[in-house]
Amino acid sequence: MQELAATHVADDVLVGLEIADDAAVYRISDELAIVVTVDFFTPIVDDPYQYGAIAAANSLSDIYAMGAQPILALNVAGVPSELPLDMVAEIFRGGGDKAREAGILVAGGHSVRDKEPKYGLVVLGTVHPDRLKTKGGAQPGDRLFLSKPLGTGVITTALMQDRAGAEEVEAATASMLLLNRGAAEVARAHGASALTDVTGFGLLGHLAEMAHNGSIGFELAYSSLPWLPGAERLAEAGAFPGGAYDNQHYFSNRLRFDAALAPWRRTLCLGPETSGGLLMTLPADRVRDARRAAEKTHVALIEIGRATHEPVILVRA
Repeated sequence: MQELAATHVADDVLVGLEIADDAAVYRISDELAIVVTVDFFTPIVDDPYQYGAIAAANSLSDIYAMGAQPILALNVAGVPSELPLDMVAEIFRGGGDKAREAGILVAGGHSVRDKEPKYGLVVLGTVHPDRLKTKGGAQPGDRLFLSKPLGTGVITTALMQDRAGAEEVEAATASMLLLNRGAAEVARAHGASALTDVTGFGLLGHLAEMAHNGSIGFELAYSSLPWLPGAERLAEAGAFPGGAYDNQHYFSNRLRFDAALAPWRRTLCLGPETSGGLLMTLPADRVRDARRAAEKTHVALIEIGRATHEPVILVRA
């Protein structure tokens, strides 16, 4: 009886551990599935309120990346005993305000004592099972789009090293604070065939996951990629987070670079991002309407490449 019950439960897990994606999905009925994710990290900016808001936006992004709507969140936090309570309160306030911007409430949570601050959200969302978006649905010929500029990883790393300018940090912070809600609405309304968000694996790492899940490849040009102010300057100076080299090692066998592309530019494409944009593929016949909708709603929709038959990520100069 227990084995039969477990089989029944497994049948309703639409997205789980078998294939890497942005959140877990469980079917409640033929018309309703719940989407669940959790994410948290240590501070990447100096301001505690902004840190909390960025962490919340980053957590919410996984729900948007599944084509779902968030409905509820819970705080997850690690709090050093020496951290002033007013700073802790600001972190939680930032997360709560960002959740309200997304139209949901933070309804509770859990915290533990830790050596360094950590904060994020558990987020619950809903989606119709037939309208679920995953990483693996792209088809050869689909066009590839990104909804935010890249480079938050090198800029926040440079901030910790006192190498980033105030305007560069301000632009990166504004990007990380931006919810992916608008981009997700464009993706849902205009038939995105595959959808994910750009976070810890960097642009090319997440593209490699999309390619693997869909048994396809991608071709893109470095010259088409949108970079935050200062990102290329800081990358050329070597301000890479350690995760960039981890990504480079892990995904290297799936990547092919133009020989003319400088090594620092290759590493930059693999740099971890925080609260990055949505990465989506659109069938060619849906692109024009999607562009119009994005422009009307002030959503960035930047074309960076296309899906191909060959199972490799090709980056041209």
